[in-house]
Amino acid sequence: MSARSSLLSAEEIAFARSLVLHEDATLIAFNKPAGLAVQGGAGVSRSLEDLLGAFAKSNGKRPRLVHRLDRDTSGVIVAARTKPAAAALSEAFAGRSVKKTYLAIVCGGAPEPRKGEITLPLKKTSSRGLDIMEIARAGEPGALSALTRYETVSATAGAALLELAPETGRMHQLRAHLAAIGHPIAGDAKYGGLFCISGIAVPRLMLHAAALELPLPRGKTGRFEAPLPGDFLTVLDALHLSLNRD
Repeated sequence: MSARSSLLSAEEIAFARSLVLHEDATLIAFNKPAGLAVQGGAGVSRSLEDLLGAFAKSNGKRPRLVHRLDRDTSGVIVAARTKPAAAALSEAFAGRSVKKTYLAIVCGGAPEPRKGEITLPLKKTSSRGLDIMEIARAGEPGALSALTRYETVSATAGAALLELAPETGRMHQLRAHLAAIGHPIAGDAKYGGLFCISGIAVPRLMLHAAALELPLPRGKTGRFEAPLPGDFLTVLDALHLSLNRD
């Protein structure tokens, strides 16, 4: 056992390993649960980055995360096991050659049109001491281009299940974009998402990183998928939304 992994309890190591979707010599794909922070910070007692100690080599070197998910978002996240893999994967994310698929339960029924693109620029700002992304004017200082593709999977009058494909990777992009078109993600306190829809309680942010498709060494492509967590499925069923397309 490495020096780093010895700082983790047996339960933490077992928990870290239970999250693994795929593991090979170059990368590890995890199914991150909602509520687990990716990195440490104020109020964070244990993060996914800490748990990477469970996969440390005998020399203490650990895998390194190459992208991020919000604390309350569940689903696929990838860590590189080697320096060359980290460089290649970071370049793939920066170069937008990674295909990301999310599922979200949103408020207010289906967007109009039911399938489309959101191209509103975003700018980081602070509100009540919290960093958020607000809609910006193209070309204004701090404005970042952002593109989100969406498609309605199923909908009722009060809510909808959307499949989302962000082409850019801005902070809170999906959350800010969906709020901007009047369909905030359910349970999103920062962007106006409801915690009760049609009498159904929403326990948290209903956003799930369902799949990640990315280039691998030697010209191959990897696709990693994470099943929907139980609380997401419970809300989906209670709202009479389906994974089968309307």
